[in-house]
Parts: sequence; C-alpha cells; structure tokens
Amino acid sequence: MEDTHAPPNHHADYPGFAGAAGLVAALSMAFAHKGDAELAVRLSALASGDRIVDLGCGPGVAVRYAARLGATATGVDPAAVMLRVARRLTRPSLKVQYLEGAAEAIPLGDGSASVIWSIATVHHWSDLDAGLEEARRVLDSGGRLVAIERKAQPGARGHKSHGWTAEQAAAFAERCREHGFMDVRLEHSTIRRRSTVNVVASAP
Repeated sequence: MEDTHAPPNHHADYPGFAGAAGLVAALSMAFAHKGDAELAVRLSALASGDRIVDLGCGPGVAVRYAARLGATATGVDPAAVMLRVARRLTRPSLKVQYLEGAAEAIPLGDGSASVIWSIATVHHWSDLDAGLEEARRVLDSGGRLVAIERKAQPGARGHKSHGWTAEQAAAFAERCREHGFMDVRLEHSTIRRRSTVNVVASAP
C-alpha cells in the first residue's frame, strides 16, 4: 500500500521514457492534456509577452498552447524521445524552443523566465530542494511557479498513485515556503471529470 506520508516526489525512481515504449507514450500524450494547459494558463495568469518554461514538457502540448497565446515558450524534458516528438509537432512560426534538462538542472540563465509550469511531473523530480532552488534561480522576481498534479487517493497503487494526495500537495506547498517562495496557495480543480491538486507560488 502506498505510504500516505510519502514525499511529493514519491516516484522519483521512475525509469523515464525511452525507446519504442517512450515513443508510444509521447504520441499518446501529444493528443491529450489540453485541459492541463488551460488550467496552467489560468493559475499562472499567463499573458502575451510572458517567458514560460514548462518543466517535464513531454511532447510539448502545453508549450505550444502558451506560444499560441503570445508567450515565449521553452520546453524542458530529460527524455530525448519526448523532445523529438515535441519538435516534430511544433510549427516553425511558434516562438518555442525545446531543451534537454530536468527540474534539478534547468539549462537556462538566471531570471530568464516569468512563469514556470510543472504539469504532472513534480512527483517524478529526483530532488525537491534542488528543483525548487533551480526554479528560484530561473524565475524573475515576482515570477510565478505552478505545479499541477492529478489528485491521488491515500493508498492508491500503480498508475493511480502517480499524482498527489492532499497531504503531499500540502507538503510541497510548505517546501516552497521554506525555499522563499511567496503567496503560496493550494487549489483544487476538475478537468473533464479528473480532479487535480495544484500549488501556485511567486518568486520573491
């Protein structure tokens, strides 16, 4: 049974996406998750001219959505197969770049983003503290951090445990405060009958 006191990155040992299985996963994700992107836009109050970084961008659904709204968008993902699919699906006219990297090592300069999204990926971060320090470094003062996870039930197993219980979301919110983030809040949403739990915070 899943430990109800498990940390917010309770699937940090997930092997990641690669090979034929990774390609299938990338293609299946490429035609879903628009609702997550819409939620991320709302929670971050994304505006034209924002510089957004999507950590764990997968095949780039949310990245392309942000770019179509006028943001300069960067997708960061550790899986080469995800980035290949993302690039193939992105029109050259969009203001988008894709970079190989991870939350713990974001390949961008200090203060280079006004918004960071992590959609269904914090539970895979290998190191929460390193990830939050990187987010602080890359965000401009006043920049917004948004983490969205599927709401999981205590004791969930297998695929259903990939997400956050209410307790794990609260623990991540507290970790954000410990790293100096301000105006930290928890929100609950429903996307096409799927419940999510979200943490929104601002960089000092």
